[in-house]
Amino acid sequence: MKFYFTLILVPFFLFSCGNDKKSKSETTVTEIETTYYLIRHAEKDRSDKTNRNPELNKVGQARATAWATHFKDIDLDLIYSTNYHRTQQTATPTAVSKGLEIKEYNPSSMYDDHFKAATKGKVVLVVGHSNTTPAFVNAILGKKKYEDLDDSENGMLFTVTVTMDGAISKVEKINPL
Repeated sequence: MKFYFTLILVPFFLFSCGNDKKSKSETTVTEIETTYYLIRHAEKDRSDKTNRNPELNKVGQARATAWATHFKDIDLDLIYSTNYHRTQQTATPTAVSKGLEIKEYNPSSMYDDHFKAATKGKVVLVVGHSNTTPAFVNAILGKKKYEDLDDSENGMLFTVTVTMDGAISKVEKINPL
């Protein structure tokens, strides 16, 4: 009886150990990606040439609302903006629709180690300016690929996805609006 019991248990034990090892070796690790959506602020009020911090004009307000519509099916984790009225107002409709707080970033220290750590593995919207938005994209890429945007360009969207090892897996430059 003991012999039969061993005959049954040993193959079962070997089979289950083999399967356990096989399943572990077949398990794949999912890479964590960080995705950045970078936009320039919407159209600003240009009526007062001396105002260095203008509000959005009516067209800009409509564009800011359109951005919220564009991002409605995208699960954003964080929204960053410079501290200017026009960038904050561009980010606000999206932030309100997502229930997110707008975090301020300093364009002179963009994509530093603190920012990378705070955004790692997240989906992030960054609202900037004609010069800071392409500069931010270039900082993420680690090379100068994009020039400053023309002052009339307010609808450009850059999408950059970074994998865990820092490789860029996707860069898009589109104007969805």
